[in-house]
Amino acid sequence: MKRPILIHPDPRLKKVCAPVSEISDDLRKLADDMLETMYDAPGIGLAAPQVGVLSRLIVLDCVKEEGEAPRPLVMINPEVLASSEEMNTYEEGCLSIPDQYADVTRPAEVEVRWIDPDGAEHREGFGGLWATCVQHEIDHLNGKLFIDYLGAMRRQMITRRMVKLKREKARA
Repeated sequence: MKRPILIHPDPRLKKVCAPVSEISDDLRKLADDMLETMYDAPGIGLAAPQVGVLSRLIVLDCVKEEGEAPRPLVMINPEVLASSEEMNTYEEGCLSIPDQYADVTRPAEVEVRWIDPDGAEHREGFGGLWATCVQHEIDHLNGKLFIDYLGAMRRQMITRRMVKLKREKARA
């Protein structure tokens, strides 16, 4: 089931999420809903707070090549264990900040640990777009948006656009 995506500014997007203490059928359903919502948007990542759930759960799939099999990942309680000194700059966007993009510099490679919906623990190194995406989604779990990396004026300009967008959607 597709879920509505919260649009910035929404106070829930700035909250630190609670760790998941128990993997339940409801949590698995949430993960499935989030994947459906992400693919429909379309996006490459989505964090639980973006659908109004303040739990440490993210989904991502950065496979973009035509004909390549999708690789949906569901990460429960993800954490970055290590990050490279080398940095990468990507133009980032966010489903909670539609049609707004900006260059953000982050570590080029990260090692991440997480639990999957079956309760198994995983550790994996990510580079390139995957590294950027997983860091962006984990930021959401800590109440941080990609625009928080920008200068104050640019951030305020984007926030004003989002307030206007929300107002227009409310009228429609």
